[in-house]
Amino acid sequence: MPIKLTLTLLLTAAALAAPAHAQSTTPAQLLAGYEAAAGAPARAERGQAFFTSRQGGEWSCASCHGQRPTSAGRHAVTAKSIDALAPAFNPKAFTDERRVEKWFRRNCKDVAQRECTPGEKADVLAWLQTLR
Repeated sequence: MPIKLTLTLLLTAAALAAPAHAQSTTPAQLLAGYEAAAGAPARAERGQAFFTSRQGGEWSCASCHGQRPTSAGRHAVTAKSIDALAPAFNPKAFTDERRVEKWFRRNCKDVAQRECTPGEKADVLAWLQTLR
């Protein structure tokens, strides 16, 4: 087998075997993307209201994350510890776009019985960024 083909096959196999890399981001970048998708600026007060209120389900976001998600929360069913959600209290929060989208999708379905809109995500993230 020619060396070039062998090298190409080895590199392809290595790429397929490597774990998928997280999409690094910042809370500010995510917020800008959600605002752009929503076509409107985020409003922190709406985010706080969404976070602390039931949205049609039996839980609110605060049911697991706490009214002020600046310290560890606890899952309402499993009692599993949940890291602080506010970026100022958890430097890892909102830094992996895939993970953020996974948890928004899952948690919004639990809380609102649907996926959250980009505007709702923007509002919640804007509020979380105000917490110091």
